[in-house]
Amino acid sequence: MKIYVLVKEVPDTYGDRKLDLETGLADRGAGEVVLDEITERALEVALSYADKNQGTEVVALSMAPESATASIRRALAIGAASAVHVVDEELRGADLGLTAEVLAAAIRRGEPDLVITGNLSTDGSGGMIPAMLAEHLGYAQATSLSAVEIDQDQVTGTRTADAGSQPITAALPAVISITEALPDARFPNFKGIMAAKKKPLEVLSLADLGVSADPAVAPRSIMVSVAEKPPRAAGVKITDEGDAAAQLVEFLAQNRLV
Repeated sequence: MKIYVLVKEVPDTYGDRKLDLETGLADRGAGEVVLDEITERALEVALSYADKNQGTEVVALSMAPESATASIRRALAIGAASAVHVVDEELRGADLGLTAEVLAAAIRRGEPDLVITGNLSTDGSGGMIPAMLAEHLGYAQATSLSAVEIDQDQVTGTRTADAGSQPITAALPAVISITEALPDARFPNFKGIMAAKKKPLEVLSLADLGVSADPAVAPRSIMVSVAEKPPRAAGVKITDEGDAAAQLVEFLAQNRLV
């Protein structure tokens, strides 16, 4: 079985995260960048299956700037057998539609049986890529899974909802996305880090994939405006003079919190 896992470099959530007010894009120079934790969990799902099933090939796939090579190598150090890195200056600021089209083209080249992604990245938080990929590829989809079991011809899982849980089954080939309920990724050891330097890392451009970023070819969404988040305003202080409960109820009602 061949499994593709989408991995993504994002600004570290423990550091400063800022937008470039001219471009509307994340300012990658504002702090540290790391491999998104949810994509590491997705990688762990694939590797856990590969540990028990010989002949399984796990490939890490990323669409990212050239500077993201170190993060992609981390995916190799964790255990992926190879990686595919899509790099093209025309992809700077790509919207969800173009991103899905490019990733689908890269996946189509590899013809995997299963594609595993995180349900939501910590930077863009679009949450639409898994479903869009399935549509492009013509694969079955099972999204936002809190438990996953992979078999030779199908994948089963559980989607947790407010009112309970939903059992999901999808025949392969399929695209699945997982939530943070899945286990943390294994930590890369010294042997894995050294081996990652020699593992295959294929770099592809838009030309290699036969995809155009020209908005005249396919309509794209664009950033209309961007502004800094306003400073946090002072809260409302309630002084108890015998009517604190009534004031609190009135405040909650005015803000539609009850």
